[in-house]
Amino acid sequence: MNKARQSDKCRESDSAIVPMNRLITVDGKGESAKNNLTGKHFLYTEAEEEFEVETKLARVAEISKANPNEKFNNIIHLISPEMLEMCHKEMDTNKATGVDKITKKDYEKELEANILKLWQSLKNFSYKPQPVKRVYIPKAGSDKLRPLGIPAYEDKLVQTAMAKILTAIYEPIFMEFSYGFRGQRGCHQALSGLTYILENKIIRYVVDADIKDFFGSVSHEWVIKFMEHKISDKNFIRLVKRILMTSISEKGTTIQSTQGCPQGGPVSPVISNIYLHYVLDLWL
Repeated sequence: MNKARQSDKCRESDSAIVPMNRLITVDGKGESAKNNLTGKHFLYTEAEEEFEVETKLARVAEISKANPNEKFNNIIHLISPEMLEMCHKEMDTNKATGVDKITKKDYEKELEANILKLWQSLKNFSYKPQPVKRVYIPKAGSDKLRPLGIPAYEDKLVQTAMAKILTAIYEPIFMEFSYGFRGQRGCHQALSGLTYILENKIIRYVVDADIKDFFGSVSHEWVIKFMEHKISDKNFIRLVKRILMTSISEKGTTIQSTQGCPQGGPVSPVISNIYLHYVLDLWL
């Protein structure tokens, strides 16, 4: 494929995933969300907005599946006011609060204003995650405790939006034998798959491996290197770096994060799967 065709292909992919956000102002005139933050109502109904978001994500997944080596650019624009509002609606009302102590009910008192302010901060790169609150919960099958990171409310929204985009890109290329933190998959499906292989295939050995303190020790540098195999959007990569480097708040002390991806954040599971895809799955 020559360079001209490669360039055309990239432009086609970009145009397919750049959202066209629109708002309606109090005087009823529709304007671009990029140019107007004073609109009082979205132009589309909530159902139409969600359908538009899901359609764009589906298009990303379609491109990734058809072209596993495709690199995605301009995906930061997928984090629109509509997507952030959809992420808000998906939040569990009973979830623990982060350092901001803001609940879902608190946030939606001024939902439209809050969403637009958050979106603008992402757009002009002034967005900075608040420290993640670290708490400890019992570890299953052990008398030990494991750390859990609870992001501030707006950071949960941003991470949820990022997780949707990353899932759309990577889910089509993840291995079939990968079951952790994936939709419609889990421990039961993994055990069923293992049972089938053991009963129907010629097996000489089974390897049981565990990465000690994975969420607390994963390398930021390698996470970014792996993501850059599929993502060329420097602004999205910059956002990932900010999330990874978010400081930790524990017992009144703030700790700078140099490694790890706090378990408990909405984007942490898909980041862990991306890391393991390149470190482990491709070698099996």
